[in-house]
Amino acid sequence: MTDVVPSQTPSNSPDPEEPTPSSGAEQGGSGTRPLDEAKTAHTSRRRKPEKKRSFWKELPILIVTALVLTFLIQTFLARVYVIPSESMEQTLIGCDGCTDDRVLVDKLSYNFTKPAPGDVIVFKAPDNWDRSEFQVARSDNPVLHTIQDGLSVIGLAAPDEYDLIKRVVAVGGQTVQCCDNNRVVVDGKPLNEPYIFWRPDMPPTQMPFGPVKVPDGKLWVMGDNRNNSDDSRLQGKGDLLAGAVPVNNVIGKARFIVLPPTRWGLVRTEDPQAQAAALGAPAWQAGLPLGGGIVAAFPVLWIGRRVRRGIRNAFTTGEKP
Repeated sequence: MTDVVPSQTPSNSPDPEEPTPSSGAEQGGSGTRPLDEAKTAHTSRRRKPEKKRSFWKELPILIVTALVLTFLIQTFLARVYVIPSESMEQTLIGCDGCTDDRVLVDKLSYNFTKPAPGDVIVFKAPDNWDRSEFQVARSDNPVLHTIQDGLSVIGLAAPDEYDLIKRVVAVGGQTVQCCDNNRVVVDGKPLNEPYIFWRPDMPPTQMPFGPVKVPDGKLWVMGDNRNNSDDSRLQGKGDLLAGAVPVNNVIGKARFIVLPPTRWGLVRTEDPQAQAAALGAPAWQAGLPLGGGIVAAFPVLWIGRRVRRGIRNAFTTGEKP
């Protein structure tokens, strides 16, 4: 009989009571995980958090971004302009000793439409216009000159170019003249211009001119302060055609008064020609709405009677109306 002897455990063998780690894995508290994941977790714990950029390092980036956006907006969308003269009072205020209006000028709309009568526009004065109404003062110091140019971009200083603001009275192809009972006439119809401002120190009468036919592609512009505005009437030294402004010179349409706060509001825009057409309509045309109402009343009454009669018969006889 052969005794069965249990095999002896080698001296270099691990203790059977101790856990044996698996190949390519690391023993964990509740299981095992791959060694590469353990190394990644260990490395991430040792990685230092990124430092936030200093405000003083971000400030130049913010300034440059703001300047670029301002340039793009003022070049293609809108720009603030200072009103430096009295020619558009009282619609827009600009005078010595007062706070000049700052207006937001829409530079985008006229890419899709054309200036129309009644629009208040900013435009570059034609080369043949007299530039004595307004001259921009700029410092000879190059640093101050640059600062003044920068302030003009945001409307805190007058622009260096000779830009003017007036109201469109007539467009290309129309004939304009003055006066009919102290009113400007366009294509034989006197205009209704409630925005005109009469200075208390001057008689409330308009200067006669014309007639002049506005060339195609040009505009006839006048100031609301009718007796204190160097506009289309006074340019060209007697040649009225020289006073017409090319449409290509128009920068944009004045939309909103942004400063001072007490003057906030939309720039008053009224079509004097549309109002003139309404005021000058013949009497028979003014009576068209009333005549149409009378004519339409008869069939409406007749239909109403038939409906009421049908409903009454339905209730009394039980028949369908």
